[in-house]
Amino acid sequence: MQNIAPIALFVYNRPEHTRRTLESLQQNELAAESQLFIFSDGPKTEADRAKVNEVRALLNEVKGFKSVKVVTRKENLGLANAIIIGVSQLVIEFGKVIVFEDDLISSPYTLQYFNEGLTKYQRDDEVMHIGAYMYPLEDKTLPETFFYRIATSWGWATWARAWKNFEPDIDKLMAGFDAEKKYNFSIEYTMNFWKQMEEFKAGKNNSWAIRWYASIFLNQGIALHPAHSLVHNIGHDGTGVHSNIEDMYGVKVAQQPIKYFPTEIKENEQAHTVIKAFLKKRKGSLIERGVRFFKQWKIKKEANNA
Repeated sequence: MQNIAPIALFVYNRPEHTRRTLESLQQNELAAESQLFIFSDGPKTEADRAKVNEVRALLNEVKGFKSVKVVTRKENLGLANAIIIGVSQLVIEFGKVIVFEDDLISSPYTLQYFNEGLTKYQRDDEVMHIGAYMYPLEDKTLPETFFYRIATSWGWATWARAWKNFEPDIDKLMAGFDAEKKYNFSIEYTMNFWKQMEEFKAGKNNSWAIRWYASIFLNQGIALHPAHSLVHNIGHDGTGVHSNIEDMYGVKVAQQPIKYFPTEIKENEQAHTVIKAFLKKRKGSLIERGVRFFKQWKIKKEANNA
């Protein structure tokens, strides 16, 4: 395969998560042909410095890729700014990029999927995003890959032509939505995407991902997804910037290469129905929600007392 996309990996202060993420990336079919750029954010507080340094020591030993470049920040940019700056730099230089954070276990075929998708749809302006994660859907009759509006952030790829449409200004983004767009953006209010926009506006989160999804949505873009997830997020243990302790999004990573890519660039109606049903039921019954809340509270309390 020619013209392999560079990989951007964003890390902070989780050495064990970073190690596992790197190990799974190293086992990818195209790892040896891929240039890896690792962006290591600076410590936010002195309490974080030891773990940040532990991660950086690990990065000095990374092998198995065509090349490895580690970019260490003295200051703390925060995840959102780190991703926006890093992705912008790489798409300017290479025209495309594959993006990972430090808590993602990938399939041996994840890089192959990304690179084939990036090549196949490189001239299709409406295709703005390629995601590797997919919810644990019950319907197994979906095509191997399909187009859908949501831009998932757990392992993704894009092109310079699409990233130029990224709008970081939340006010400009929110001004583009009417009632109908809010409804469709939030998958008929089965997912809290619009709430995430409001929370960003209120300073309650600093998500780059919700702004990227909104940018794609307002530009009438679409994203490619696998029916069987090619990544699993191991960061839902309370250690991540935006993660709770939960397992509703857990998946078993696909162990087969992707062979089918749709030729018609159109949102898959079957996928919409299945994803909407999953999102509607994902939190379970009131009892299941209560049990999950109690577990999260207990684990956080034990961590605070440690």
